[in-house]
Amino acid sequence: MILRPVAPDVRETTEIGRYLAWLADRGHAFDDYAALHRWSVTDLDGFWSSIKDFFGVRFHAPTSSVVPDRRMPGTEWFPGATLNYAEHALGGPPDDVAVIAYSQTRDRTELTWGELRDQVARARAGLARLGVGRGDRVVAYLPNIPETVVAYLAAASLGAVWASCAPEFGVRSVVDRFGQIEPRVLLTVAGYRYGAKDVDRRAEVAEIRAGLPTVEHVVHVPYGEHDLPDTLSWHDLLTESAPGFEPVGFAHPLCVLFSSGTTGKPKAIVHGHGGILLEHLKNHGLSWDLRPGDRMLWFSTTAWMMWNALVSGLLTGASIVLVDGNPLYPDLAWQWRLAAETRATLMGASPGFLMACRKAGLDAELSRFDLSALRQIGAAGSPLPAEGYHWVRDVFGPGVLLNVGSGGTDVCSGIVQGGPLQPVVAGEISGPCLGVDAQAFDEHGVPVVGELGELVITAPMPSMPVGFWGDDTGSRYRETYFSTYPGVWRHGDWIRFTPEGSCVIAGRSDATLNRGGVRLGTAEFYAVVEELPEIDDSLVVHLEDPAGGNGDLRLYVVLRDGTLDAPLREKIATALKNALSPRHVPDTITAVPVIPRNRTGKKLELPVKKLLLGARADDVVGRDVLADPTALDHFEAPA
Repeated sequence: MILRPVAPDVRETTEIGRYLAWLADRGHAFDDYAALHRWSVTDLDGFWSSIKDFFGVRFHAPTSSVVPDRRMPGTEWFPGATLNYAEHALGGPPDDVAVIAYSQTRDRTELTWGELRDQVARARAGLARLGVGRGDRVVAYLPNIPETVVAYLAAASLGAVWASCAPEFGVRSVVDRFGQIEPRVLLTVAGYRYGAKDVDRRAEVAEIRAGLPTVEHVVHVPYGEHDLPDTLSWHDLLTESAPGFEPVGFAHPLCVLFSSGTTGKPKAIVHGHGGILLEHLKNHGLSWDLRPGDRMLWFSTTAWMMWNALVSGLLTGASIVLVDGNPLYPDLAWQWRLAAETRATLMGASPGFLMACRKAGLDAELSRFDLSALRQIGAAGSPLPAEGYHWVRDVFGPGVLLNVGSGGTDVCSGIVQGGPLQPVVAGEISGPCLGVDAQAFDEHGVPVVGELGELVITAPMPSMPVGFWGDDTGSRYRETYFSTYPGVWRHGDWIRFTPEGSCVIAGRSDATLNRGGVRLGTAEFYAVVEELPEIDDSLVVHLEDPAGGNGDLRLYVVLRDGTLDAPLREKIATALKNALSPRHVPDTITAVPVIPRNRTGKKLELPVKKLLLGARADDVVGRDVLADPTALDHFEAPA
């Protein structure tokens, strides 16, 4: 069901419309999104050079080609070109607001573009005084505050390599991540406030310092009531100014992002200056429709790739809204109030948050907010059920585009999502992103449509990782993405494309349910169970039978209230039988107080499965990776 067709004035009122006109003037005319997408994945040279030119990317040293060899892995983009990501993020008018920051630790703050440029130049000089230069690693144990943005851009301006972790992460998780890249400088806070709770991190910072022997300097960013002895203050770091941007190669490391650590030691995924710059200009401008004067609000911690995507809002000339603290404090409506106050044009939200707002009946309260500036609501992190699409349409009307997407840390962007040139279909993602040749493959590597398959990318993208830190031979990188289908990127999601090009993400392929030869993604399972009014949350795990039988299908539910009695069990079983198949009626249904999720909201089916098979919780996942550190306690097998 199409909830929102493509607006008739899309070519006159959007950035992608402006891009289409720009292309037409250069001999490339496209009737619709499908034709534009087809060109974007077949003519890689033409498409990506158009992105460079349309958005005004500045090369300090030119190149004579775009992608001379499109084989994966090992694709080289714009050989010989030099540029700097940070140079492109600091171009707004000096007196306009660039950054607005909300926090539960201190009062609202703002930085104009002029102030942002000045602080980046000062932080750049300070880092250089500490000996930081091209290739050195700068790491941050910092929340989502302006100082973090400033430090990131300053490090990038020097050609240094950035990595960050949110301060709610514990020592083991931080050292497991930062220790891999041997940082030279650590920036940190001593504590913060989360909702109504003061959190002291001084002991953790001391342990992190001890666990990172390569750190030569620690910079304390004042935040909250605590201080850190034997550190350089942020104020002292910024005493002098040294504007400038080090030209680096297209693939020179910009940042290291870390995988969640829920299926093994976190992978240190290296992203380059040029790949992130081009990908985010394309994504933010053409899919998210950001332009100078816009406002982007998307709650994220500094440990999630969405934080890097948020900072990249600056590339388009939009200002960004930083939110630190408990995203649900003092209530569910807080983020919507911030969107109204800041006149946000794009607001990002997790599907879980949208469904919680729907379930809580926030419709009347939201109608009292002035959200007239809002043009898009972005949703990512997990699948959004069809009921969430209808709720957004009912509350915000047809003038607000719901843009549901899926991608990840691996490409630091979207793989499939919507945009102004695509219709919104209830319960479905609009289609592959421009420049992303996303398809579904069966187990033989044959493309399939209308049935579930592995999500793959068959042509290179500039923002595919430069590599994994420390993986000098590239063997771990190849094993992660290219071992199943040689020369084709396997992403690890289970997806179904429709003949019209839209798609549904059905969960992680390693968590796919397989009963009696019928494969089903977990997302479709949850869409049935969590629509029942008695259920707040759920998780399903299939323990296979080595002898080839049906195995053991276990469903765990969080009840809204009441008890899990026989009538409710029967109601759940009947709903699954009717909506899916008799094979997917659970063998057991168990009530638990909380479903294990990581800090970006993804359910952790695979760690739970390992626990049920006898693994120890501490061997499966670090507790501080979990949104609720106690969430796994209810799944460990008895000793």
